[in-house]
Amino acid sequence: MKVRQQPFYTRLAYVLISVVIIIYGMYILKDLLIPLTFSGLFALLLLPVSQFLEKYGVPRWMAIFISILMALSFFCLFCYMIYVQIIDLEEVLPQLTEKAEKWYRSFQLLIRDTFHISRTKQRIEGQKYLTELLKNNSSIITNTLSTTTGLLGNLTLIPLYVFLLLLYRDFIRVFFYKALKPVSNHRVDVVLKKVKDVIVNYVVGLIIVIGIIGILNTLGLFIMGIEHAFFFGFFAAILVLIPYIGVAIGSLLPIVFALITKDSAWYAFGVAALFGGVQFLEGNFITPYVVGSKVSVNSMAAIIALIVFGNLWGLSGLVLALPITAIIKVLFDSIESLRPYGFLIGDADHNDVKKWRVER
Repeated sequence: MKVRQQPFYTRLAYVLISVVIIIYGMYILKDLLIPLTFSGLFALLLLPVSQFLEKYGVPRWMAIFISILMALSFFCLFCYMIYVQIIDLEEVLPQLTEKAEKWYRSFQLLIRDTFHISRTKQRIEGQKYLTELLKNNSSIITNTLSTTTGLLGNLTLIPLYVFLLLLYRDFIRVFFYKALKPVSNHRVDVVLKKVKDVIVNYVVGLIIVIGIIGILNTLGLFIMGIEHAFFFGFFAAILVLIPYIGVAIGSLLPIVFALITKDSAWYAFGVAALFGGVQFLEGNFITPYVVGSKVSVNSMAAIIALIVFGNLWGLSGLVLALPITAIIKVLFDSIESLRPYGFLIGDADHNDVKKWRVER
């Protein structure tokens, strides 16, 4: 009996409904999915360390524990270094207060001379609008704080999730064998290896990019005589975790610092020009050649992924958007019926397009 294929519009409706359900579920379950996703990425990164220790006879649970302990030690050391740098910035607080008061008085004088509003009336009106703003947005502030607190609480579970994912990795692999029974075990292993490789290569490439950008930022700030150049340079570099806009966001702090500590505003313009140049190099040369060769996702797909995951999961979504998209591409490329979609989100290769046109 010949099976009748459903019309295109019916299949399209099924796809759209499924996408809506998946996106809605991702939003509702974000407090669970965000730490689980981070845990999965960290588990893939720590897997080689755990396997190395197990190779020399260390029990699996102990090898996993040592791996997580090493990762937490590096993280605590990193946080301590940031804390030390922030403490050093306390000496700038008096200058910041003095400069802010000076700007505030200048702004008041500008308003008085332009709109003929006395400084007393400005202060009264400002207090009134501030009170109304806090009153109207108190619920938003409360919800934001409660959401942030809940998310931070869930993030503390990441070490536990990582431990369990690594401990039961063979069990999870067998689950995929059973769930994808029509597919050979070898093919499942190949796809899982591709997913692991793309994540590990992406993170390694990202670390290299952070190092390059941090060095460029630090050298530029040091040449201009900006204090704490190392902190500001690598702080902006770390924000490369947020693709396309991370370096621009990281430049705001050194620009403000230059305005406060330097007598001329040209230093701030110099800092802005420096970070603008580094942003250009990062977006057009450094990241495409270092990370782009490891994660084949085109710019349009990356931007759409940033918007979607940013709206779904906030800052965490911006960080996770590119690796999740890379995993989705690996899965699409591994399924015959979904390969066109994998091609669509992949890095645009004009030679492949021309070759396809010739063959057609």
